[in-house]
Amino acid sequence: MRLILASQSPARLSVLRSAGIEPVVRVSGVDEDALVASLTDPTPEETVVALSAAKAEAIEYDDECVVVGCDSMLLFEGELVGKPGTAEVARERWHRVSGKSGVLITGHTVLRVSQGAVVGRASGAESTVVRFGTPSDEELEAYIASGEPLHVAGGFTIDGRGGWFIDGIDGCHTSVIGISLPLTRKLLNEIGVPVSTLW
Repeated sequence: MRLILASQSPARLSVLRSAGIEPVVRVSGVDEDALVASLTDPTPEETVVALSAAKAEAIEYDDECVVVGCDSMLLFEGELVGKPGTAEVARERWHRVSGKSGVLITGHTVLRVSQGAVVGRASGAESTVVRFGTPSDEELEAYIASGEPLHVAGGFTIDGRGGWFIDGIDGCHTSVIGISLPLTRKLLNEIGVPVSTLW
């Protein structure tokens, strides 16, 4: 059975490839801001799960496949934040989180498709505590200039340049990268697809 990754994230693709799966990538094009605005008083977990479901549901399916959609956001001091988008926002965010901890939450949705129709669905969220280091001004400016923090949840990575500035995590490291392998395996089992059938 083919796995379709409903994400343009190179980090998620890399995690799946390293774990023995060569997914087909189809980008959903979901308007994340509009979707979040349409939710009524969601918890942080409900927000990322709703986004992951929207991404999984928005792509074109094969006749027989499994679709995985994910979305990650950082919960910091009660505020749920996504990608910074600009250098100014990334800088401000890093000044706030430096030397502190936040929770990276990744929502996951898996769909089982048979004869072109969704016949199974499971969703969940994985939360991981991230302990941020304190980069010097020079290091922070160089990191922001690299462009990496502008387009990733929370404005940091652990598997790229941002890893130099993360003191540690408590929880699932692949979830911080963008897709929790343990949670994805659990959700696949819930829809009757052993992960080993996708290798």
